[in-house]
Amino acid sequence: MSVRRTAGYLAWVLLMAFFFANAEIQIEGSAGWAANLPTWRIEKHWLLDIFWGGRAMTGYHAWVFPFMALVFFAPLAFNGRWTWRDAALALAGLMVFWMVEDFVWFVANPAYGWAHFDPAHVAWHPHWLLGAPVDYWIGLGGAMLILLRLHRPKRTKA
Repeated sequence: MSVRRTAGYLAWVLLMAFFFANAEIQIEGSAGWAANLPTWRIEKHWLLDIFWGGRAMTGYHAWVFPFMALVFFAPLAFNGRWTWRDAALALAGLMVFWMVEDFVWFVANPAYGWAHFDPAHVAWHPHWLLGAPVDYWIGLGGAMLILLRLHRPKRTKA
């Protein structure tokens, strides 16, 4: 797998994140995390603290998150082959997608913008570190580890 191919793939992921964020702005408006959508919500549960970063689980997110996972893994299904390398690249792409999509949602949303990208204005991201939600750092670190592993130099036999 070439670095050039991966860079092209990640550029495509960024473009998809930009489009999805803007579609989601049209859907949610100023009420992030599906606050005003006609969907069910589970606000508090100990499993949400572990697996969902302390955010509410909504019907909207219960459908959109697996849908996007299916989108990212669709090429593996349609190629007729499944390799660990391709699955790892799809997972890294999905991680980058959600990080960038969420950030673009704030920056491009007229109700927020860069000035309101902070814990005081974004209650559904309860944990922040170095000016960003902790989820971003976890996603960035995870994606980087996957990509570095995919592009590590091959060992030669001595």
